[in-house]
Amino acid sequence: MGAGAARTRTTPARRPRVTPPGRFGPAELRLALAAPRPVAGLTSEWRLVDGLRTHTRRAGDPGTAAIPVVLVHGLAVSHRYLTPLALTLADTHPVYAPDLPGFGLTERPTHAYDVPRHAAHLAAWLAAYRMPPVCLLGHSFGAEVVAALAARHPDAVRAVVLAGPTSDPAARSRRGQFGRWLVDTLREAPLQAPILLRDVVDARPWRVHATLSHSVRNDIEADLVGIAAPTLVVTGSRDPVVPPAWRTQVSRLVPHSRTVTVPGAAHNVVTTAPAQVADAVRALLTPQPTNR
Repeated sequence: MGAGAARTRTTPARRPRVTPPGRFGPAELRLALAAPRPVAGLTSEWRLVDGLRTHTRRAGDPGTAAIPVVLVHGLAVSHRYLTPLALTLADTHPVYAPDLPGFGLTERPTHAYDVPRHAAHLAAWLAAYRMPPVCLLGHSFGAEVVAALAARHPDAVRAVVLAGPTSDPAARSRRGQFGRWLVDTLREAPLQAPILLRDVVDARPWRVHATLSHSVRNDIEADLVGIAAPTLVVTGSRDPVVPPAWRTQVSRLVPHSRTVTVPGAAHNVVTTAPAQVADAVRALLTPQPTNR
């Protein structure tokens, strides 16, 4: 550069300022609804998986040696509400949030998949990405899918996180689950509503109803006892969908599990308390020192 040339200085891109953990504000909403536009280190891509054009939202450095974390969304929703957690985890892990068939920006099949079919698609997705053993984090209905995959494909899974896992046998019916969801809406951050509306429009109401029917018929207990990987069960203390008795039962059924309860959080703990959930995930994935 010549002596008279102006020197330019580059600064790393900054992520938009977001609301402190425990809340969900306008900044989080904008980031959640941004896909497929790249923003704050989040990018979108599509791959053909089992004949379906499958969308994935990504964050973090894929070249790192850290264990990849795959976030699996719940019923009626998509990657969007998992965005706060994806960004928080991306500081230390590559993060992937695929949209399940029929949801978000993934191609819509002509019928609604049940839990085993979603688990099979997710296993094919892992194979398409040539993933090493991953940490699978499933929220709500996504926890059912993750449990099914972990039980059927143990070699693909390094660790499991069941966040707000459904469905409690005490309310394992469409009416029971919908009633608990209505109670939960009164405890959630109101700005999550636009995400739910967008996701239901994308999925179509009939698919949401059919998937709920599959969920309440799913015997998650049979999959929980088959999980061999270290497992974290995480819920909010104010979650009416996953009351303490069911949370305890889930933890007892999984052979190698620990439980974390986030004070003040409701069912969407992954959305409103991303820092607390991310810390619990990192603790799960951190090798424990051996006693000599």
